[in-house]
Amino acid sequence: QVQLVESGGGLVQAGGSLRLSCAASGHTFSSKAMGWFRRAPGKDREFVAAISRSGVGTLYADSGEGRFTISRDNAKNTVYLQMNSLKPEDTAVYYCAAGSTADGLRRSLAEYWGQGTQVTVSS
Repeated sequence: QVQLVESGGGLVQAGGSLRLSCAASGHTFSSKAMGWFRRAPGKDREFVAAISRSGVGTLYADSGEGRFTISRDNAKNTVYLQMNSLKPEDTAVYYCAAGSTADGLRRSLAEYWGQGTQVTVSS
């Protein structure tokens, strides 16, 4: 049973930073690409970022390009999302996901999902 548990969400002022973490268990972490998605109030879930199994390849949505950084530590079975220069429009529930490839995750082809962590950015 694969489990993904997110943490690190919270309330932050515009311009601030947060680092989200997602701890994985139940599978060989390095065998899966990992990604982050978000769902803002009243909107569909959208892709944020993905990282390849090795961590060499990364993909970002335009909304986070230059502000967000995805990384992973295969020794700790954890993937991170560093978010800088946060904006009120970044307010959403952020979800961690695992899939076969980073490109597949960009197309929402995730195999496993976490429960989500709330990020609220105040203006």
